[in-house]
Amino acid sequence: MNKTDLISVVSCKTELSKANTKKVVEAFMEAVAEALQREGKVTIAGFGTFSVVDRCMRVGINPRTKQVIEIPAHKSVKFKAGADLTNSVQ
Repeated sequence: MNKTDLISVVSCKTELSKANTKKVVEAFMEAVAEALQREGKVTIAGFGTFSVVDRCMRVGINPRTKQVIEIPAHKSVKFKAGADLTNSVQ
């Protein structure tokens, strides 16, 4: 499912217009991103937890040229699914 599919499904379930649903989805994503920048962690009970993690510098291989490259240290976002979400998939 991509963002457009998500907007369509939520729009049908809530009877909101797609335009309004798009605003809600984008506002949610923006709120999560801002909270991650401020606090480093966002927990939504029953859904899951987003957290910022530090990735160390590592060595990789450019798949096109097969050349060894250095991948610099950086921050990344990690998601851990909550119990309700995990159980709904099984």
